[in-house]
Amino acid sequence: MTTAQVTMTTAPETLTKAQKILQGIQEKFGVALISAENPRPDRLFLKVRREEIRPITDYVFNTLKGRMVMSIGTDKTPVDGHYEVSYLYALDAEGIALNLKELVPENDPVVPSVAGIVTYANWNEREVYDLLGVKAEGHPDPRRLVLADDWPDDVFPLRKSVPYNFKPPVRDVKPPMRELTEREKKSTIVNVGPFFPTLEEAASFRLFVEGERIIGADYRGFFAHRGIEKLTDNVLDYNQIPFMAERICGICGFVHSACYCMAVEHAAEAEVPPRAQYIRAVMMELERIHSHLLWLGLAAHYLGFDTVLMQSWRIREPIMWLVEAITGNRKTYGLNLPGGVRRDFTNEHCDKILEVIAKIEKEAGELVAAAAEDHTLKMRLVDVGRLTPEDARLLCCVGPTARASGVNIDARKDFPYCAFPDLKFKPAVQHTNDIWGRLLVRAEETFTSIDLVRQMLARLPEGEIMAPVGNIPPWREGVGVAEAPRGECVHYVETGHDNRPYRWRVRAATYPQLQAVPYMLEGMHVADFPIIVGSIDPCFSCTERLITVDRGNANKLRIYEKKDLLAMSRRRTQELR
Repeated sequence: MTTAQVTMTTAPETLTKAQKILQGIQEKFGVALISAENPRPDRLFLKVRREEIRPITDYVFNTLKGRMVMSIGTDKTPVDGHYEVSYLYALDAEGIALNLKELVPENDPVVPSVAGIVTYANWNEREVYDLLGVKAEGHPDPRRLVLADDWPDDVFPLRKSVPYNFKPPVRDVKPPMRELTEREKKSTIVNVGPFFPTLEEAASFRLFVEGERIIGADYRGFFAHRGIEKLTDNVLDYNQIPFMAERICGICGFVHSACYCMAVEHAAEAEVPPRAQYIRAVMMELERIHSHLLWLGLAAHYLGFDTVLMQSWRIREPIMWLVEAITGNRKTYGLNLPGGVRRDFTNEHCDKILEVIAKIEKEAGELVAAAAEDHTLKMRLVDVGRLTPEDARLLCCVGPTARASGVNIDARKDFPYCAFPDLKFKPAVQHTNDIWGRLLVRAEETFTSIDLVRQMLARLPEGEIMAPVGNIPPWREGVGVAEAPRGECVHYVETGHDNRPYRWRVRAATYPQLQAVPYMLEGMHVADFPIIVGSIDPCFSCTERLITVDRGNANKLRIYEKKDLLAMSRRRTQELR
């Protein structure tokens, strides 16, 4: 469907939501649009002239209230001599995914930066340059983001000319540091990272501290960047990628594989059997239950409240036994393929699920009730790690982080998928803008998930669990959206030849949340750093040691070990009593 067809042949009263949005963009920007496709009622793909991307971005973000989801950089130079840079938006109120795509000539790989309009675009544009070599002109902080510090400056791994197994030579290069403000230059610099044993990945923070108050922070991550998107256009096919997608995250693996499959199924116009849709949704909600219980235990551990850690993980364990009985694995289930699922639910499975969630509902209810009345716990969480609704929107936050700041978005409601169009539930939303709100959101969601599982098992359809997908024509686009425990998970697929995607792009929930952490840290105590970072339920590891430079004592270095951090945290608790 082209823009001309919408204008000339469609009566205004019969326009869909997507067509009305398209018509509004066309009327306002006219020649800025090159083409438009509306393959599904909830998907809108636009090609726009790169010279007009800033005003169109301003219109989509500020007038249509679109939320930027991710950038997508694609090397199409072997096909048509262009690079493609896309910005995918979620119009949550309308339930529409809107993609703005710029065509960038190979001999002029530059696009206008939109980071001044959408703060969240900062990382997205830096990543496009790192991986594709398309520069965002006017970017406020064009440092390297994704690639290793010693990666060659003229090698961009997502270009088709770069082999997937390219190994660059090792160089001695210092990590890029951002320019400091005058106040930060006078502060104590606290280096945290890149290793911390209680979380599963690595990240490095530089905290700028006055006394024990944090006045600023700088982040360096992507130490665990594995290049999985590169493998897909060289090595893996459509049916192999779900097993790779499941390993993106150690907690949200099932939702990633399901989300990828949904993107392929949308591109292939494949109809997944209803029973498979319900099985996927049940497994995603079981994953949410065990993930939120895991987070509750870790959050308590960061505060030295290990009784809650032990109890929440004890309550969680039967879920792990349950999914192992269903799938054969505790975590990487190997259940999803494009077209459906590989294993069915038996009557015994359904009975066992109901038995397990009933026990969890009772025991988790007792634990949450006790935690909610704990005075010391509330002192460490209330008004700590604040994130305003305005900042949450500018940073395009998702999941419990956004909903605790009053941003009422949930992909299960806004972009209903699998069984969720048939179910009744209300997203958990708090307006505290702090860690306490994030705890309350996750607690409420745990019990909502239990109710959703009961609804689904009560109306589980009969029938097949797998539909044939067949050969998928090239150059189709699909977007899969699902609500992972940490927040919205999005997979984009552009189909290609040889039974594999031409481009696969993943955006996990931690990507926007990490950009919000410096906002949460500002004005907080150093002792609150672990729980503030932990409150977003991140996918990286911190460190058990940090170094401070005492400027008032001849720049003397001091190393804080784990026992020192615990002492600082306990001292902070005593101060609040």
